[in-house]
Amino acid sequence: MTTAQILDQTLIRLDQRSYKAYKDIAGNYQFPGFRLMIDHVQGDPFAAPSRLRIQIPQTEAAFPPMLYQSPSRAVALRDYLNRQFERAAHQIQAKRGSGKSGLIEIARPTQQVLERSAVWITDQQVEVRFAVGLPARGRTILGRQAAELLCEDLPEIVDRALKYESLDAAAILRQVQTVEDADWLRQQLADHNLVAFIPNGAILPRQSGVKDSPLVDAIPFQSPDSLRVEFDRPNQGKISGMGIPQGITLIVGGGYHGKSTLLKAISLGVYNHVPGDGREQVVTDSTAVKIRAEDGRSVVSVDISPFINHLPQNRSTIAFSTENASGSTSQATNIMEALEVGAKVLLVDEDTSATNFMIRDRRMQALIAKDKEPITPLIDKIRQLYLDHQISTILVMGGSGDYFDVADTVIAMTEFTPENVTAYAKAIAAAYPTDRQKEGGETFGNLPSRMPMFQRLEAPRLQLSLQSGQQPKRWEDADPTRNPRIKVRDVDELVFGAEAIDLSAIEQIVETGQLRAIGAAITQLQAEFDGQRTLVDLLTALMERITAESLDSLTFYSQGDLTLFRSFELAAVINRLRSLQINQIGRI
Repeated sequence: MTTAQILDQTLIRLDQRSYKAYKDIAGNYQFPGFRLMIDHVQGDPFAAPSRLRIQIPQTEAAFPPMLYQSPSRAVALRDYLNRQFERAAHQIQAKRGSGKSGLIEIARPTQQVLERSAVWITDQQVEVRFAVGLPARGRTILGRQAAELLCEDLPEIVDRALKYESLDAAAILRQVQTVEDADWLRQQLADHNLVAFIPNGAILPRQSGVKDSPLVDAIPFQSPDSLRVEFDRPNQGKISGMGIPQGITLIVGGGYHGKSTLLKAISLGVYNHVPGDGREQVVTDSTAVKIRAEDGRSVVSVDISPFINHLPQNRSTIAFSTENASGSTSQATNIMEALEVGAKVLLVDEDTSATNFMIRDRRMQALIAKDKEPITPLIDKIRQLYLDHQISTILVMGGSGDYFDVADTVIAMTEFTPENVTAYAKAIAAAYPTDRQKEGGETFGNLPSRMPMFQRLEAPRLQLSLQSGQQPKRWEDADPTRNPRIKVRDVDELVFGAEAIDLSAIEQIVETGQLRAIGAAITQLQAEFDGQRTLVDLLTALMERITAESLDSLTFYSQGDLTLFRSFELAAVINRLRSLQINQIGRI
């Protein structure tokens, strides 16, 4: 290992040389109080930035062990340090040259507190992974500016963002306790027969559709008395708010009164949020999945027969496939795929649903006989889904009172304030019967179980197995997320091989780092596929490995741009691969 002084001298020596000469600085350098590790040097100023790591011994960082002693606390502290590093880098870094010169970049957190590979903390050290755009003018090295960047700016960022004595101890403790309490609250839901909890005082509206911070002057959430529950949290004491029971819950109300806003907060309650977000104690069953129609999506061998059957020309729906799904078939598919991987709560908004999948009123039943209608609407399956499989549904419904007949709980939103109107809705249903015929049969039907054929996906295969112990010959061979044929374009598109996968309908993907990790996970599954396991078995084994070995288990080298995903979103991406093939189909 060499020293910071040697790095400084080397960068000065490289001044005005060809950009490729930057390769000389790869290696490890000891700075006062930390170690700098330059793992990968970019070959061009316009290429992806160089990848670096900093390791600070706990003798210097000095974070109290109580701040990271549990998994919840460790994730919260790592998230906090990630944000502090990003803030300090933004304040200190300066534009130095062309292209991405002078850039200091770390994974950019959203409002969610998630496990990311950017920051790690143990009793021995803190490690931070980030990217740097090494300064150049055109393709000529700006060595002096690089020396300032690495030998002056980085130490200042370390001092500001990665040492306990330099940070707001109260803010750190607040984040750690908030996240730990949210995890605890989420764990209490099932024991209280709840699927979600929204605390009094929560701020649910957001600034805009593209800005996820809380809306200024928004009306704080206030639970109706009849749905109020109280918990005594481990850190921050008693909290009360609205508990949404298991079963079928309708959220009704006029337009612009907060129905979809409430459902959106519930859908993101599967994740924790930073203090001050307004939703930091909104928690939802961790298996909840947002469902919507998705015209045009690919479907591969999915059993949608509980909802769609008797297609023209006797086309089977037990293993339904199409390159261009309609609104109703796509929504049925999305439900069945979510159930296949273990969803216990479905979240549905009429605004993003296919009308003919949601309702079929008495007049339409009279006009079009059931034997001429392949679609069984959700209204005829939603209760069976709960009774047969214990799958709860939260449904925003402002256009059809037919659902009053099947609902367990009805919540009316008026100016963002909820009211329990279950008894009133049931009275209306009794006073104004619809006389519609039930078309769902006696039971919901079977849940799907499929065996995907990953080895046939059109994407680059890793040249080495994860167990081989050999070192990859090229960086792109070792790093699936850096493979030029696997790219992430914001949170709504993943390019995997020859396919650009539209993920705009997967609303619970919240960070690009999740997609990078999903791309790496699919590549790993593709490399390890043994032809003997179902999709659920594959996902379970993968998620267990990540839990045991961290996100680093997805790649050969240490990366800082991965974010933990749920198995539901991984399955959603796999299911949208147009090159996906199914080897075996089962029903459970």
